[in-house]
Amino acid sequence: MTDTPLPHRDPSAELHTMNERLAAWAACAAEDSPPLIERFEAMGYAVRGKSREEVEAALRSPPERAARG
Repeated sequence: MTDTPLPHRDPSAELHTMNERLAAWAACAAEDSPPLIERFEAMGYAVRGKSREEVEAALRSPPERAARG
């Protein structure tokens, strides 16, 4: 065991990075998954008919409208 302190972590920056990666992954997954597009639409993200890049950009922001049940 070592007495070397752990480097300072910035959870806020880590969360931002993880959100960016998840948006990219989800946009790629949605390209071939109409049910996933429907799920994003139900969550309030306007992604139907958009390119992968547009879906990724939409998923990086809060939903545009209220989720529907």
